[in-house]
Amino acid sequence: MGNHHAGHGHEMFRDRIHAGRVLAEELSRHSLRAPVVLGLARGGVPVAVEVAAALGAPVRAGVARKIGAPGQPELALGAVAADGPPVYDHRLLRAFDLDEDRLHQQCERERHRARQQEHQYGQDPLPELAGRDVIVVDDGLATGATARAAIRRVRGVGPARVVLAVPVGAPDGLTALRREADLVVCPRRPADFSAVGQWYRDFSPVTDDRVRELLATPTR
Repeated sequence: MGNHHAGHGHEMFRDRIHAGRVLAEELSRHSLRAPVVLGLARGGVPVAVEVAAALGAPVRAGVARKIGAPGQPELALGAVAADGPPVYDHRLLRAFDLDEDRLHQQCERERHRARQQEHQYGQDPLPELAGRDVIVVDDGLATGATARAAIRRVRGVGPARVVLAVPVGAPDGLTALRREADLVVCPRRPADFSAVGQWYRDFSPVTDDRVRELLATPTR
């Protein structure tokens, strides 16, 4: 788009920490039951840490990975988390003349990578989630493929509710995710959304080391 300024009264976030604080404020308006925060690695983790600190909740990192299109790995045909069923965009599958069976190996490869990545973070397993609200946090939502895979994984563990919380999101993506999550919290929904990074002054990549460091720091 080339239009990098945040228009329409949507002020940009300074960085992921600032975004996490804005998101936490929005979340604090909802009554949450014994929340647990799951930040999507890597970019969602700094946001999630701020949210967890504000809510006095435990935080973990979760990994969901894109299942990319042949020759266009950035285009997500679907996504898969370390556990739980993969999710696919069936319109895109038809466009590429593919089906889930033909992507099975790629899906399992990405799942294996997701598990390895989570294992690298050396974190405790998720606490018992029955009766608790799980807040899935990312630094923004474009298509929502990875968020959807993460939500389905969390559903499998039987929480009270699954909440999707992102600082900024594409209106279409958010609408689609309302069918998956019990509650969607997103303070900024710009009509001219083109990419998550457009809404951050500092959107530098988060490394695995940084994720480990963030998770090792006791919550304030």
